[in-house]
Amino acid sequence: MAQRLKDRLALITGASRGIGAAIAKAYAAEGAHVILVARTSGGLEEVDDEINKIGGKATLVPMDLADFDAIDDLGGQIFQRWGKLDILVGNAAMLGDLSPVSHIKPEVWQRAYDLNVTANYRLIRSMDALLRQSDAGRAIFLTSGASRSTPPYWALYASTKAALDAIAQVYAKETQKTAINVNLVNPGPTRTAMRATAFPGEDAAQLPPPSHLTETLIRLAEPDFTQTGLWVAADAETTAPGKDDAVH
Repeated sequence: MAQRLKDRLALITGASRGIGAAIAKAYAAEGAHVILVARTSGGLEEVDDEINKIGGKATLVPMDLADFDAIDDLGGQIFQRWGKLDILVGNAAMLGDLSPVSHIKPEVWQRAYDLNVTANYRLIRSMDALLRQSDAGRAIFLTSGASRSTPPYWALYASTKAALDAIAQVYAKETQKTAINVNLVNPGPTRTAMRATAFPGEDAAQLPPPSHLTETLIRLAEPDFTQTGLWVAADAETTAPGKDDAVH
């Protein structure tokens, strides 16, 4: 069976666990060389071990995405080694405080915006030229239904994801006449550590694992997928975006 991402170069943030790790392993299984970014070296090494077992290839980059200069340095290193980037997956995020707006600590607010919003802007800023060197550049960002439902006590997380939605959709419009496609994926309820923190009383066994998203993420990354500006709600039953998902 042909590998759908054979010889593609993919950068994945938050790749040491959960959804990021699942994406990394799925892309590697489909033939991509994956550049894995996360703060935790041990977690990255565990993912790398699993990728090696299936014959995949990975480059590990332990770094804090709130170190914005390091993002620029990474872009330079990718250019020197490969001269392009085919796929960018902005997955790393933090939940922050679930509390009334007036109770959110300023330092927690800033950290969440640094990671969930500014880091993704800095990734676009640093990787755009590399994506333009690809014959089919793909930028995919993980969002949340909270960006639209705006539930009480979720002001911090919801507003960061709403900001990310706006940035990604503007970027999609700015790159419409290029080979770059930019899309957003809402994972929905998924068995992750962040979900467990947000809903501690929930039975995690009843939630789908992160791997339920991988078909959607693979499809969006394929060179022959031409839609851009999508906001895709992925769940266990809906594993690939369709034409009706486009955001106008």
